[in-house]
Amino acid sequence: MPHPAHFVDLRRAIPGISERMLSDRLTELAAAGLVLREVNEGPPLRVTYRLTDAGAALDPALQELAAWAKVHLPRSWPCAGAGRE
Repeated sequence: MPHPAHFVDLRRAIPGISERMLSDRLTELAAAGLVLREVNEGPPLRVTYRLTDAGAALDPALQELAAWAKVHLPRSWPCAGAGRE
C-alpha cells in the first residue's frame, strides 16, 4: 500500500473479503500501530487508511513471504492466485 487508500478501494482490491472481515482486520492493524485510520467527515463520510512507518517497515518481510508462497504453495491453495501477476 504505497499511498493512502479508502475502505472501498481496499475492499475491491481483496477479492472475496466481506466488509465485516476487512473492517475487523483494519481495526486490528490500527490497534497494532501498523495502519492509521483517518475519518474525512465529508459529505460523504470517507475513511482513509495509510501505513504507519512500522507498517511500511514490514514490506521486505511480506515480499519475501510472497516469494516463498509462489515457490512452495500449490496453485490450488486458497488465495494462491492473490498477488500473482
